[in-house]
Amino acid sequence: MTRAYLGLGSNVGDKAAMLAEAVTRLGAVPEIRIAARSRDYRTPPWGDTDQDWFLNAAVAVDTDLTPHALLEAGLAIETALGRVRERRWGPRRIDIDVLSYEGAKISDERLILPHRFVRERAFVLVPLEEIAPDLVIGGETVSEALAKLDRTGIEPLE
Repeated sequence: MTRAYLGLGSNVGDKAAMLAEAVTRLGAVPEIRIAARSRDYRTPPWGDTDQDWFLNAAVAVDTDLTPHALLEAGLAIETALGRVRERRWGPRRIDIDVLSYEGAKISDERLILPHRFVRERAFVLVPLEEIAPDLVIGGETVSEALAKLDRTGIEPLE
């Protein structure tokens, strides 16, 4: 099995329930085993800021799926949970991103690994640091990348 890291986000409806259901569905895929899950973090919107706050989390998975098959599994779960893509960086019931897949460097029309924005987004790195502070992405650890970013407004959900 290969270790991969996924980022999850929601800012429509019952955000915590949506993240929990996404993790449950990921774990129900026969080729995916949930190895670790961060707490949920309340985060301000990023990119398109005229929308409700987000809840974000990260999960580590052990998988026999290829990177592209893991992406497709995440997209299928998004669709099953009612994700509609209306605008870039807009509101979403659920978002599941493949952030890193052990040893994989991919850049094609469907998938870029490691995720091209992971080191620029504190809302991704804060939950990821909780479960994988020493994970190296782009030549630096998650903790090192996060130390360069503003964490304002990112709080663990109690």
